[in-house]
Amino acid sequence: MPQTVITLSTHGQGLYEFTDQAAEFVRAGTSAGSTSSDGLLTVFVRHTSCSLLIQENADPDVQTDLNAFFRRLVPPSSDPSMRWIVHTTEGPDDMPAHIKTALTQVSIGIPVMRGRLTLGTWQGIYLFEHRDRPHRREIVLHLSV
Repeated sequence: MPQTVITLSTHGQGLYEFTDQAAEFVRAGTSAGSTSSDGLLTVFVRHTSCSLLIQENADPDVQTDLNAFFRRLVPPSSDPSMRWIVHTTEGPDDMPAHIKTALTQVSIGIPVMRGRLTLGTWQGIYLFEHRDRPHRREIVLHLSV
């Protein structure tokens, strides 16, 4: 069962697509086109202040709207509505990042058929960065065929 870790460098809050890297990993780990290459790709991010999404990758407005929604849903701890936050030692974006991660997911399973990810036409795999400053995020890919 092949496994690898990919590292994404982020430059602040937003969505970072890595569909091509995941698809290449699956291609390299299977006999593309063979029914014996059916299985499951598990994607796991090793951090508590970012998450994973499968989302539309055709219109960048979708990403803009998702970012705006989550910023409104969970503003920084410096916002007056967030005075109840206790964990503030790592900055006003840290605890809100943990909350956003809790509302989304850190692991995704994607079926593999004939050596290919079974994503829909407009679907992409994204790291959803919830912190303001740049980070290097590690994502584990595990292929079960």
